[in-house]
Amino acid sequence: MAAPDHTVEAFTWQFLHEINYGQGVDLDRASANDKYLALARTVRHYLSTRWLTALRHQYRDQAKTVAYLSAEFLLGPQLENALLATDLEEIAAESLRLLGVDIDELRSVEIEPGLGNGGLGRLAACFIDSLATLNVPSIGYGIRYEYGIFRQTFVDGKQVEKPDHWLRLGSPWEIPHPENAVEVSFGGRTEAVEGSDVARTWIPDWHVTAVPYNYMVPGYRNGRVNTLRLWSAKAQHEFDLAIFNAGDYAEAVRARTFAENISKVLYPEDSTPQGKELRLQQQYFFVAASLRDFLETVLPDDYDLHRLPERITWQLNDTHPVIAVPELMRILVDERGWGWDEAWEVTQKVFAYTCHTLLPEALEVWSVDLLGRLLPRHLEIIYRINEGFLEELRATYPGDELRVRRMSIIAEQPERSVRMAHLATVAGFKVNGVAALHSELLRDKVLNDFAELWPDKFTNVTNGVTPRRFVRLANPGLSGLITEAIGDGWITDLEQLRGLEPLADDAEFRRRFREIKGANKHRLARVLAERDGLEIAGDAMLDAMVKRLHEYKRQSLKLLHIVSLYEGITSGRLPLESVTPRTFVFGAKAAPGYVRAKETIELINAVGATINIDPALQGRLKVVFPANYNVGLAETLIPAADLSEQISLAGKEASGTGNMKFALNGALTIGTDDGANVEIRQLVGDENFFLFGMTEPEAAELQAAGYDPGEYYESDPELKAALDLLASGAFTGGERGGAVASIFSSLTERDRFMALADFRAYIDAQERVEEAYADHEAWSRSAVLNVARSGFFSSDRSIQDYLDRIWGAKPVHQAD
Repeated sequence: MAAPDHTVEAFTWQFLHEINYGQGVDLDRASANDKYLALARTVRHYLSTRWLTALRHQYRDQAKTVAYLSAEFLLGPQLENALLATDLEEIAAESLRLLGVDIDELRSVEIEPGLGNGGLGRLAACFIDSLATLNVPSIGYGIRYEYGIFRQTFVDGKQVEKPDHWLRLGSPWEIPHPENAVEVSFGGRTEAVEGSDVARTWIPDWHVTAVPYNYMVPGYRNGRVNTLRLWSAKAQHEFDLAIFNAGDYAEAVRARTFAENISKVLYPEDSTPQGKELRLQQQYFFVAASLRDFLETVLPDDYDLHRLPERITWQLNDTHPVIAVPELMRILVDERGWGWDEAWEVTQKVFAYTCHTLLPEALEVWSVDLLGRLLPRHLEIIYRINEGFLEELRATYPGDELRVRRMSIIAEQPERSVRMAHLATVAGFKVNGVAALHSELLRDKVLNDFAELWPDKFTNVTNGVTPRRFVRLANPGLSGLITEAIGDGWITDLEQLRGLEPLADDAEFRRRFREIKGANKHRLARVLAERDGLEIAGDAMLDAMVKRLHEYKRQSLKLLHIVSLYEGITSGRLPLESVTPRTFVFGAKAAPGYVRAKETIELINAVGATINIDPALQGRLKVVFPANYNVGLAETLIPAADLSEQISLAGKEASGTGNMKFALNGALTIGTDDGANVEIRQLVGDENFFLFGMTEPEAAELQAAGYDPGEYYESDPELKAALDLLASGAFTGGERGGAVASIFSSLTERDRFMALADFRAYIDAQERVEEAYADHEAWSRSAVLNVARSGFFSSDRSIQDYLDRIWGAKPVHQAD
């Protein structure tokens, strides 16, 4: 096999071949989508030879592999990344130019896969990119959601969810393999196996078929292409002709509808029993298919599974895939006839667990009733795992039954349930947090009993982002400037950005840096005008807060700052000329059932609608909230931002990766000492970071002492004025109920995440921002140093840490 030649002529031939024989049209009659699909498949030809070579070598060599199990992979647009990885950017552009085709038009046709909700999915996408770039054999496993995360729209400022039809025009990057489909079972009962005291026979009630769709994951110009395998649910018997002929057309396809619901949509609303059951179905569906795929397809037929730890690490990306633990035990004990102890010994050596949260409500818990009904054999296995674990605890801590109850995998209150984080920690050979502070709190607070029992099991791997997508592709102007200054080695070795440090004191370099930032702002203004009909100034400070909508991230605190500025100007407390022109950009989706988050969106939009048309402001303040924030918009917004808002309550954010992307693109951070903010501040320097707010111990101490937000409301005149202005209906046409009343009462009466306690410190920090931004030279110097000192936050470094601290896998080069 040989890839097409790396020439304009060869590329043009492949493209025209795809137009004529792939799409079945002449070039002069081809639609934009025809040309996009032909271009994508042309690029895919260049990847396929490398991919097949990698698969062939991997099967031959059986090198240790990392299997990344994740419910989300937020990939972003694929075309640009594939062109970059294959070094085809200039060839493709020239080929299409000669054919009279605008490559920028084709870029705009692509619909990115909405297979993630936020940071978890973006991280997974970065990690599989880095695994390929580091030449590590790996496979990502997840779900091919038919609709993915919802498409967010606003109606009268309120979020309205629409289906995300990302597959409606076809996906040229996926390769279906229905011949490799796997059966996944649910429900039923179990029966004893004669002659065995451990094995059971599972007799399920129903089955679905898991069909794999492969995506190629190219490394950066190194010849390696790994695999992302996503599973789609299909009914085993999709259509009953007899029922159809009898006239009951809906019943004839009922099985198909029921089965396909499993992979229909990412994170179905789980406020109902049916939603909870569907989520558990999704989780078991993809891990059961993935384990069977690896054991029966990737491994040779005669592979000795006792040596499985030499061949694979299954990385559990949060608690969603943890049901894989009892599934492997079921396969080894019930299907392979192993003894319990030998199966458990192997199981404990092949799973590692990444915890992505500090919030107790985010650590998944499944009721025994639901688990027993849907996966009866797995519940039996979990019970037996727990029995052995509790025996170990009682031997280690005799008489300490309180500790035993705290650590048990099975919780008794408020209902009997399975704690998936506990199961992952008991079964995993390593447990890691995702930032230094997060890992510390994980050890000391969230899973402290387990860390005391197994201190060597816990480690830290700080998250990172891929510099290929989030600097090289997203910010071509800055990338060109960096490469001109220090060469292009930084693209795969981000620590080389340190070479920019001396240039922070070079006035000409700072000038060019500012010009690029200005050009990025104007690019964002064009995109928002075309995409959303939003108008922003291309020369104002760009103040960005883009992240999943959750109370602990404190979008409400940002809103209070904006309202306080507006109140100050309109009341005469703040002279208009003293306020730096700012554009505040929000981007976030609220979970469909998360009422408070949706109220926050509604109120932000209401405040923006009022501020944006008030002539008294003379355009100095602008608030925009583009709907349906996604990776594509992030790649335009992040390079344009001046200020990055990372203002969660200390001790609540696990890591964050948006904070890293902003710093790498030259935005300064205003933030608390939370998550990876701690490491960002330490690396870029206190003088290049706007720190405010309580530390985690201070927040915990205040909470323990009996936090009363009303005291802060009454004692700070600016805070009171801002909240009272909100409550007055000034931004909602006089309406004082609904979202206004709900958010006002939540902040002044409970304020779970202490926005009011940090308000004064936040306002003071924003005043420091205004003062610093007024000195453009000093601000530019700080921005350059943020770029130069953020190389640590490469996902390549994160993956190397995983390899060194957890996985033990080695790079395997194609020539080996």
